Amino acid sequence: MEKKLNILVVGSILMDHLATTEVFPREGQTVMGKKFNRAPGGKGANQAVQCARLGANVTMVGKVGNDAYGKELLQVCKDAGMNTEHIITDPVSPTGCSFIVVEERGGQAVNRIIVLPGANAEFRPEEVDFLKDTIDQYDMVILQLEIPMAVNERVAEYAAAKGVPVMLNPAPSTPLSDEFISHLTYISPNEHEAADLAGIDIPHDGSQLDMERVRAAAAKLRSRGVNNVLITLGDAGAALDDGDHLRFSPCAEGINAVDPTAAGDSFVGSFCVGLGSGLDVEAALRFANQIAAVTVCRIGAMPALPTLAEAEDFWKKSLGLPQK
Repeated sequence: MEKKLNILVVGSILMDHLATTEVFPREGQTVMGKKFNRAPGGKGANQAVQCARLGANVTMVGKVGNDAYGKELLQVCKDAGMNTEHIITDPVSPTGCSFIVVEERGGQAVNRIIVLPGANAEFRPEEVDFLKDTIDQYDMVILQLEIPMAVNERVAEYAAAKGVPVMLNPAPSTPLSDEFISHLTYISPNEHEAADLAGIDIPHDGSQLDMERVRAAAAKLRSRGVNNVLITLGDAGAALDDGDHLRFSPCAEGINAVDPTAAGDSFVGSFCVGLGSGLDVEAALRFANQIAAVTVCRIGAMPALPTLAEAEDFWKKSLGLPQK
């Protein structure tokens, strides 16, 4: 990749708590878990860190509490080489947390997540007003939905006015206004979020996929004003529809997934870096699938996100090639 990107990420910063079990408990049931991990996360911070670990210049805008978790998360962002001067410390609200149950079954891992937003919910639109006159210094803006919608809407409006591309990862799923969607360049839902937004289910059994339903869901979203719809499809891969072409990239093969927690964040971040660094769409999709595949082979959210060198070593090892 040729170009050093300047990426702005506005979004959530959370501390994740992960419990791994072989059986997800039914109502009223207690089960014995396998292991517990605590790790930095949050969709915004995850995507920002993934971009930074792949070599982009990243500015993170978000909010943490004035507590131990907040200090730890801020340091993690600094250690990733990100610009953290616009991460705000809220004097009252605690740092946001998430609770993640990873169920290992049949050689696969699935997760269930509860987010307690904490300081993320106190993020106010006026706290991003400094971007109105500075947002054009960035090559791309990345947004998600774990912070108040009004903040995202204002940032997208500022970016669109200056012609800066905006990627929205619409998670967790929530209704979006047509005006907000019209300010986006890319929207990247998973199959569940695409079904919520477009009203079209996209069932798949492993790699078996009804591409016409993918096409229909993407067309429905494009009709609302966004030109590029990138739908991630779990172990089936990902598809991008720009109105002229529907490009599909299958999931990377030969991996042993242990925790899918940050797979989507890894994919979005690496796709943005790949595309912004000069890769064409098909190459950027393959690149993102390969980076996300490394992520799901590790435990945790942010700790699982690889550098480019780590990803290269992972795939060399998988292919039996000499490593660095």
